[in-house]
Amino acid sequence: MATRKKSSAFTKVGPGPFGPPLIGALLRLPWETVRRRMLERLHEHGFDDLDAPRLSVFQFPGPHGARPTELAARLHASKQSVNHLLGQLERSGYLERRDDADDLRSRRIHLTARGKSVVRVIREAVTEVEREWEQRLGAKRMEQLRELLRELGA
Repeated sequence: MATRKKSSAFTKVGPGPFGPPLIGALLRLPWETVRRRMLERLHEHGFDDLDAPRLSVFQFPGPHGARPTELAARLHASKQSVNHLLGQLERSGYLERRDDADDLRSRRIHLTARGKSVVRVIREAVTEVEREWEQRLGAKRMEQLRELLRELGA
């Protein structure tokens, strides 16, 4: 007879000011797993100057072709903090900010070959996590999870 793995202590929080975890916490924990795996794989591939704040710039759909102000809005961050991160990433050779051909007062972000390599490693890491989750949940439940998340994100 198979025994089911018991739920973590996190999901068994008793009465108190917070009570059991709400959806935000339940979504955050898997996201933290994904982010941790991305950073592990990036560091293994020599991108050891990337950390969580710099990684946020590479979040789907990525910065390529965006204006810094658009990226700041997407990340819910100030223009100043995003420009600071972009400057760091530019100095490290991950991206370039070039004049916008449609609006010479503005600039657009372009990934370099090094930046595109980061994206490949990130996608490989996330695919690895997805395979592990599919083994744990089964193919049907994993596809249901994807579909539910797509629906909520629409």
